[in-house]
Amino acid sequence: MRARSDVLEDAILGLLHRAPMHGYELRKQLNLVLGSFRALSYGSLYPALQRLATRGLICGATTTSRDERGGASKRSRIVYQLTAEGKEHLAEVLGSAGPSSWDDEEFDVRFSLFSQTDADTRLRILEGRRMRMTERLELIRLSLSRTRERMDEYTAELQRHGLDRVEREVAWLDRLIDNERAARPVSTTGHPATTASVPSAGATEHDSKKE
Repeated sequence: MRARSDVLEDAILGLLHRAPMHGYELRKQLNLVLGSFRALSYGSLYPALQRLATRGLICGATTTSRDERGGASKRSRIVYQLTAEGKEHLAEVLGSAGPSSWDDEEFDVRFSLFSQTDADTRLRILEGRRMRMTERLELIRLSLSRTRERMDEYTAELQRHGLDRVEREVAWLDRLIDNERAARPVSTTGHPATTASVPSAGATEHDSKKE
């Protein structure tokens, strides 16, 4: 599992790839688009921006806003944008589809950037996420069957809620995978082109890249 700060940095790069933004707009977009970052604070955002700038992945330019009469305001903002190195790094991130991209927080970020991701990588991430959620579904069912009699009614209801939520996500993923496969170009054999197999849940990020 990657650190939350790494996932946040990927989200920032993806948003800046769409358009340059200042810190306030970035925070608003992160909170609006990415559910896992609804509680994002400036205390998390600005250190992430500083790290990205230090690595040369983004750069900032100070702008001064003007009042309605055209006079210069005392308020200035830094507008951030991707550098050439940032675009290259983002392309590498969006081209990866290892096990970390199936984790809850990172999957949300990667899914929000699917419009910038190629079809093969999208499908591999969706298939990997479905495998992860199917495993989780089996664990919840096993836990329910073993501990149902020892649970009070509220704990049992919470477990059922968790089971229902995972079942709905698996069904949602099935639909998305079907849509991705249906949209794939047909090969010369008359069948949709195939993708590389999804590595097992125990595979490492390094192993998936070697594939």
